Amino acid sequence: MTLVNKKDERWEFFHKITGDAMKVYNKFHAGLLESAYEAGLKFLLERDGYKVEEQVYVPMYWDDIKLEQNYRIDLLVNDDIIIELKTAKFIGTEHRRQLWNYMNLTHKPYGMLINFAEDGLYSEWYYRNPKTEKIDKIKINKESKDL
Repeated sequence: MTLVNKKDERWEFFHKITGDAMKVYNKFHAGLLESAYEAGLKFLLERDGYKVEEQVYVPMYWDDIKLEQNYRIDLLVNDDIIIELKTAKFIGTEHRRQLWNYMNLTHKPYGMLINFAEDGLYSEWYYRNPKTEKIDKIKINKESKDL
């Protein structure tokens, strides 16, 4: 199921972060490495008062034993929003699964997939329900009713 909501305060931070990502895209344009967009987005978000960590390690465990494998989250905002940045021609299922796995491994409630593509900026927003552990895509639809 997809969450469909009007633009409301619950998702305002998604709009704000996407707006900052658009500012970065307009400043740097397409063709740079992810790390360039990451640095610009981190700067703008911190300037706006967000707490931002970059390249956050996500350890892997087998039961209670920490494995030698680690993953890295591009940006972690306010300790609960994972931002995965891409510079791909298009976003595929493998990119979404990467974000969803990070959300499940860390139990963070919010995820954003932002692609700085040749033809423009693309952003997807996700919410992980802590009770069901289900991840839903958030869509904004002006004609829908709030959930």
